[in-house]
Amino acid sequence: MKKITIIGGCGFIGHNLAFSLKNEGFDVSIIDSLEINNIGSVEKNENNLPFPKLSMLILNQRINLLKKMKINLFKIDAKNHKEINKILNNIKPNIIIHLAAVSHANRSNLDPHKTFENSLITLENVLDFAKKNVDHFIFSSSSMVYGNFKTNEVNEESVCSPMGIYGTMKFSAEKIIQSFNQVFDLQYTIVRPSALYGERCISRRVGQIFIESALNNKEIIIDGDGEEKLDFTYIQDLIQGFVKIIKNENSKNQIFNITYGNGRKINELIDILKKYFSNLNINYKKRDKLTPIRGTLSTDKAKKLINFEPVWPIEKGYVEYIKWYKEIFKLNT
Repeated sequence: MKKITIIGGCGFIGHNLAFSLKNEGFDVSIIDSLEINNIGSVEKNENNLPFPKLSMLILNQRINLLKKMKINLFKIDAKNHKEINKILNNIKPNIIIHLAAVSHANRSNLDPHKTFENSLITLENVLDFAKKNVDHFIFSSSSMVYGNFKTNEVNEESVCSPMGIYGTMKFSAEKIIQSFNQVFDLQYTIVRPSALYGERCISRRVGQIFIESALNNKEIIIDGDGEEKLDFTYIQDLIQGFVKIIKNENSKNQIFNITYGNGRKINELIDILKKYFSNLNINYKKRDKLTPIRGTLSTDKAKKLINFEPVWPIEKGYVEYIKWYKEIFKLNT
């Protein structure tokens, strides 16, 4: 049985991925400080979340589900080189999935130092162990590395020209990982997701913000005119991609777009939301100049090499998310 350790595994992607990998029969463990966009920061509301009580309820649900599934959680800060190496030497994972990072572009731009510490310092510490000790290193990057899309659709060969701190840090991390492959022959896979949404997210992504605002009868603010397209990706499609990467040797030393593979207008997401909430108050404002203009990410490479097949369009995935949020919101009131 292969041992998989997820760094930052109590985050949105990580805990959902841990559930799936455990169900697939892997020996899964998590390393997480629970401080970055998690229990520690929400208790102090460092990120000025509009509904911290609801966020804490969601985080506690994550932890309870991890306990229920008997997934080992080691509360360690990956910035601590000595401690992270000590625990990894004890676990002896075959595969490391690195998710530890500041998970929001706006927060990264506001606090570059914190972003560097929790994105690149943590990465180097884990790579220092991985370079001689693991069979496969998997990293979650971002569609933000592409910057402004030059065409309606980008693929993994498209030129990357990131804007702002977040995208630049992600692209830097990709290059660092590739250099470890060149120097130490570390086998890697880089994943580029886009516009994620799904259960138990508190990262203030677009899909979450819209639902939370609707639930709390707050104004829904849209940057721009809503006609801009994003490749909205339901969390279970992303998780499927990670699982197929782990199971397929063709994934090694590759970069993959793991998205739904179809850019949709932000207004289309709002149209779905209107079916479940009446009297939405929507306000369109001038878009942030540091938000790149995006669209569709081609998933042809992932389909060909690892048989990735996304199955959750927004008409299906976003509806599931809305229904889940309505249920969790009842517990909060």
